[in-house]
Amino acid sequence: MAAAMASSCFSAFDSALKFRSSFPSRCRPTTSQRSIASLTPTAIGDRRNASGSKRRTSSAASFSSSGNFDVEREPGLRDPFLRKSKDGIPLLHRRENSAQRNPGRLQTEAYKSFGMQRKDKKELVNAIEEQVESGNLQGAAFLNAVVKVYCTHTAPDYSLPWQKQRQFTSTGSAFMIGDGKLLTNAHCVEHDTQVKVKKRGDDTKYVAKVLARGVDCDIALLSVENEEFWKGAEPLKFGNLPSLQDAVTVVGYPLGGDTISVTRGVVSRIEVTSYAHGSSDLLGIQIDAAINPGNSGGPAFNDQGECIGVAFQVYRSEEVENIGYVIPTTVVSHFLNDYERNGKYTGFPSLGVLLQKLENPALRACLRVKSNEGVLVRRVEPTSDANNVLKEGDVIVSFDDIKVGCEGTVPFRTNERIAFRYLISQKFAGDVAELGIIRSGELIKAKVILNPRVHLVPFHVDGGQPSYLIIAGLVFTPLSEPLIDEECEDSIGLKLLAKARYSLASFKGEQIVILSQVLANEVNIGYEDMGNQQVLKLNGTRIRNIHHLTHLIDTCKDKFLVFEFEENYIAVLEREAAIAASSCILRDYGIPSERSSDLLEPYVDISGDEKGMVDQNYGDSPVSNVEIGFEGLLWA
Repeated sequence: MAAAMASSCFSAFDSALKFRSSFPSRCRPTTSQRSIASLTPTAIGDRRNASGSKRRTSSAASFSSSGNFDVEREPGLRDPFLRKSKDGIPLLHRRENSAQRNPGRLQTEAYKSFGMQRKDKKELVNAIEEQVESGNLQGAAFLNAVVKVYCTHTAPDYSLPWQKQRQFTSTGSAFMIGDGKLLTNAHCVEHDTQVKVKKRGDDTKYVAKVLARGVDCDIALLSVENEEFWKGAEPLKFGNLPSLQDAVTVVGYPLGGDTISVTRGVVSRIEVTSYAHGSSDLLGIQIDAAINPGNSGGPAFNDQGECIGVAFQVYRSEEVENIGYVIPTTVVSHFLNDYERNGKYTGFPSLGVLLQKLENPALRACLRVKSNEGVLVRRVEPTSDANNVLKEGDVIVSFDDIKVGCEGTVPFRTNERIAFRYLISQKFAGDVAELGIIRSGELIKAKVILNPRVHLVPFHVDGGQPSYLIIAGLVFTPLSEPLIDEECEDSIGLKLLAKARYSLASFKGEQIVILSQVLANEVNIGYEDMGNQQVLKLNGTRIRNIHHLTHLIDTCKDKFLVFEFEENYIAVLEREAAIAASSCILRDYGIPSERSSDLLEPYVDISGDEKGMVDQNYGDSPVSNVEIGFEGLLWA
């Protein structure tokens, strides 16, 4: 029966890519394996290593999480699907050389904005041919609301968490929405240190401030305080969700020139789409209008001049042409309403369950489901409110009185159906949903509070800079996907990778704390070769997160600090000697502080009970849709 269930599973959680090969890891040997398509953001510039930083990589090649084989990925790049070549050129510009290895790829579009723009001549010609400037749009007022974005990025160094990498710049697009604000893509202003915008037909660049950044929906809200910028400006008006075959015009500042560009096409498809930058699944509009590097954050218009969405990623493949994606106004409105309601962006909520389709009649009969409906609950996240309501083996047949089909779909507009998790994405954090559940053949109703998903190993690090603690040269930091990408999976180890892929957080704030490296000194002789190992306990107390470890060390009165690691390895330091050696080690290695600024705050126990004192919650299925190899099983 387990085998039968495994053949038709799917999840209702809002995360990630369905386009992947059978290889879940990102660092792979150079094989001739043909990969299938992946999603990647569309606005990024030249990225370079911070001088002097070392990278532990096993190969000059890497796979994206979707299976794409790329040249070496730039360290520190948090988006697991955004890849850079060694010389900093976006891989989009190298697709002719890598086409045989990369049959398909979805990419966010932007291009390098300082120095010479290096690009293939043939590619440039093709790009220019696609930039169609329509005569009747030349004087259109709404084009003046579209601006060019110049961003300087300084990404964290996750291997050396006390410093940042060398800065780089990129360009993208944005547009005015009124009240002194603009919208663009989150990946256009990721790790920003300076953001400037320039209006059409103007030589002046104005400094902009990032007010909110929605990583999961790839939207960022900007403001410009200079009143000169807003003189004569008319904000765009949002339109409704378009219909299939509706005309669409994409406007922005892409590769191929410095002035505004207009491309036209039609709406090809509307469905729940994988968002590459945020590793999430939200409603998306597929169009056939050309979207090129630099178009990211630019608006898409209907024939009435209304904005129907934000351009953000494309699908690159040998087999297809002109497949671009637009964030619809329903997702944009959710982002803006969330910001207005909370004064900050809180994120899209999730139900926190792994769901399996019920297409098989025998499976439905076994579960005593009489009609052709419902999805089977296979796993419930301990941190979700659904953990207090749902059980494994329950069948969800309705969501707020809307019936859920056996394929995990619900009615959508006229004669259309859409993935069940679309209904979840329409809610806000803290909202309550009523579920119809069949349990042991009986129909019951239950209410669940929806909140954003809690990741044990986060895809993005909040606050921009990773937490770290240095004691006697031992560098501790939380495990994150950017750190795994930067270190390369081979150096992380299979056991840590398994925890990252299959473990769920037992409580909000739980982390996997690892010993990243050891800065050699007399006080830590014998431990110099340790690295990327999870620390489980300090003096017999199980560690909940990096802040808890800091608290245990600061309040320790014992003579020795006894660290217990994975694989039954221990390291012992004399406490007073370790403290005395810290200042010398920091000076020798040029490190400004022994801990990150967030660890200077008093420790507050947020676990609530002893749930966090057990091993991470392992399961038989990955915790992210990125790693699930078929569409029968998805997180909701």
